[in-house]
Amino acid sequence: MPHAVPPEDLHMNAMSDLTIERENRCYRGTGGVSSGSRGAGFRPAFQDTATCAVYLSRFADGRTAPFHTLEGMPDELVLARNAGGRACAVKASVVSGFERAGLFYTRSEAAALVTPAGCPAESGDEG
Repeated sequence: MPHAVPPEDLHMNAMSDLTIERENRCYRGTGGVSSGSRGAGFRPAFQDTATCAVYLSRFADGRTAPFHTLEGMPDELVLARNAGGRACAVKASVVSGFERAGLFYTRSEAAALVTPAGCPAESGDEG
């Protein structure tokens, strides 16, 4: 069972709430964030690169979340929980991204496929 660990004591490579915040800042205004890719059918998700398993982002109660959150991650991936019991870090093998039509896309891949307006990018359009 995961235990409460101060964020500063987590392994540097673990996916954490801080990692998600940093990624959201990095991809702001692109299809690499949930609000920028939703219109193109992308749903926030995580992939465990060790197993290739894909997990839709979920709230603790199991409902799908419209943004990336670690709340509903399976216990076997959770490394730490905050004092309230909410998952705040998962294994370093987990990456955030999106699911669409049964396929996983990294944030970079989604950003490349979606224009800032949320419309799929046209192939061959270099402008």
